[in-house]
Amino acid sequence: MALTQVSSNKCAGGFQKVFEHESSELKCKMKFAVYLPPKAETEKCPVMYWLSGLTCTEQNFITKAGSQLAAAEHGIIIVAPDTSPRGCNIEGEDESWDFGTGAGFYVDATQDPWKTNYRMYSYVTEELPKLINANFPTDPDRMSVSGHSMGGHGALICALKNPGKYKVRPCLRSLPSVTRSSVRGDRRPSLDTWAQTGPRGRHTTPRSWRAETTSSCLPVSSCPTT
Repeated sequence: MALTQVSSNKCAGGFQKVFEHESSELKCKMKFAVYLPPKAETEKCPVMYWLSGLTCTEQNFITKAGSQLAAAEHGIIIVAPDTSPRGCNIEGEDESWDFGTGAGFYVDATQDPWKTNYRMYSYVTEELPKLINANFPTDPDRMSVSGHSMGGHGALICALKNPGKYKVRPCLRSLPSVTRSSVRGDRRPSLDTWAQTGPRGRHTTPRSWRAETTSSCLPVSSCPTT
């Protein structure tokens, strides 16, 4: 699959790049950021996929986190995809900050009109890793996933549904719990239910979920480098 380089900047001895490609899963153009440490010039490196939160793009983590310094020191490739399909012209996809554009929730939608494009789970667990492994010096046996907020939840789901695929457990923060809702006193919808509903018909929204945090963070240095 062809990649188009959008930008490339020297950073921490390596290169911070952004690419664009046509996604077969999402049926639209997608961007992702990839940091290549100096070590990647001579050998294959472990790769960490970073899943960002609501309203983010591929730019947020690479411009705010300063992760390139640690990645350069430990020889880790970091891939940061966008958080949703964009420009799909689906009615309602831009009506709310917490559903649709910038809010793909890393699940595969199962109902129209969302199911054709909103397949972020399949994108980040299947299509994107294959694309990265085919075009960059990654070690497929040393792949990790992490994220923040919506992305922390996505990282957890990716890891739990694919035991053995990821070598480091997710770094989670602001993860909605699976206990009862403080708003209605009823059970929150499952991920399947969430993926099935749209902005005009969803049972509840993340804003109605009780703000509970699960923190289970590992430093970047915990990524396996050997």
